[in-house]
This record gives sequence, C-alpha cells and structure tokens, in this order.
Amino acid sequence: MKTYLDCIPCFFNQALRAGRIATNDERKIKRILDEIGMVLKDIPLENTPPETGRIIYEKVREITGIYDPYKEIKIESTQKALSLYHSLKKKVEQSDDNLLAAIRIAIAGNIIDFAVNRNIDIEQEIHEVCKKDFAIYDYTKFKEYLDKTDEILFIGDNAGESVFDRILMEEIKKPVVYVVRDEPVINDVTYDDALLAGIDTVATIVSSGTNAPGTILTTCSNEFQKLYHDSKFVISKGQGNYEGLSDEKKLIFFMLKAKCYVIAKDIGVTEGDIVLKGINLQ
Repeated sequence: MKTYLDCIPCFFNQALRAGRIATNDERKIKRILDEIGMVLKDIPLENTPPETGRIIYEKVREITGIYDPYKEIKIESTQKALSLYHSLKKKVEQSDDNLLAAIRIAIAGNIIDFAVNRNIDIEQEIHEVCKKDFAIYDYTKFKEYLDKTDEILFIGDNAGESVFDRILMEEIKKPVVYVVRDEPVINDVTYDDALLAGIDTVATIVSSGTNAPGTILTTCSNEFQKLYHDSKFVISKGQGNYEGLSDEKKLIFFMLKAKCYVIAKDIGVTEGDIVLKGINLQ
C-alpha cells in the first residue's frame, strides 16, 4: 500500500504521542517533530507507511535515548489480555464454529494498537466483534487452504493482541511459526512480548529482522525472507502488515479491523469494519 497525503498528519501524531511517552522534555519532543518534518518532505508517496514509521521511531529512540518507550504499556496490555484468556477460550469452546469464533477473537485483539488509540475497552471490543458482520469474509477459502497446508506462517502485530492470536493458533491445531519484530517499535510484538503472552507454548517464535511497524520485506532478514517465500499459507495480522504486504503476489490471509479510513478505503471497506481477506486465491 502506498502512502496517502492523509497519512502525513498521522505520522506527526504518532511522533508526538511516542515522544510524550518517552520523555517530558518539550525541547526533545519539538526536535523530534522538527526532524520528522524535514524527513517527510523527501519521502515519496510510493513508499509504504511502515517505511516512514520506521524512521519516526528511530528518531524517537535517537533523540530521547529511550530504547522501548512502550515497554510498560505492552506489559500492561498483555497482562490484561491474559486475564481474559480463560473466558475467551470458553467462548470459543461454546460456539457453533470454534475456528470462526477464534478468528473473531483474534481480530478483536487487533484493537490493541497504540499508534491509533490509547483509550481501549478490550472487553467491549470483543463483544462487538463477536456479533459484527465481516465486510470481507473469505472464510470458506481460509478453511479450504488450511486443510491443505502442513504449516502456517503467522505474522503478528501488537503486544497484547498476541494473546488473542494464541487462542486462534490453538484452534488451528497445526504447526505455526509466529513472526515478531526484531526491535521495539510502537507496541508491536517482539520476542519478549510473545514469550510473556505464552506464544512459545503453541508456536515457534521467529524474528522478521525488521524494526519497521509492519512487514517491509526489503528491511527483513534474509532468513525471514526465505521463510516467507517458502511458506504456502500466511496469516497477516493488523494494519501495518497489510500496508507492507497488500501488493504481494502470494497467498496471504489478512485479519484486521480497519481503524483508519485511509486503510479502509484502500481495502474497499468502511472504517470500523472487520476483515478476513485472502489475496491471490485460486
């Protein structure tokens, strides 16, 4: 997905939010915004938003000296999600379609995104998503391809959300490789965040090798790129991964809630819609 003009104010908002989490020093925050402004004027619209996001959070680290500004927030959101784990498992077990219920819960977890919104009611979100109609619903194809595959490459999005991903992976009942970011960026899931969520009990955790808030293949490690290209079944969670992978010529199933009207328009849905979208289906 390319960068739209509407993304530019969002870049500044993200930089301001991250700067304020990292430091109370207004001069440092002003410097972050100044330097982001200088960078943005030279960024082509053909770039994906996570490519710019990568620059923003590198600047925040460089100027504030804080390596992981969202660390405590990520721990808090993961612990909150873990407190709901058993009740959500019960909800899946009592549903008419366990796999579909687990997909809905995984998508509900996608609301845990501090690049978009800090004021999150996770339990209310789960309630709404579990009864909401999908705007794009490629569930039949998802099951068809799942039945034919031996292993899933599952690209994670946010810390906390990974607990909801775990519930889906437990329901899939096939070997899973779970992909995390190589370095902290916003509240995206890293190796340590995935361990806290218990992902190691259901999947093999690997790093994509990037510190971008999305899967930008050119910034990923050679090891991950090989893993990705060899994979026959990819699940991509969240907006950042959609932005980075939506133009790929490969079978991918995107699971997300469209929290931004720019991304909603690019997908062809309405802001607030939930999506299970497969690309390059046969």
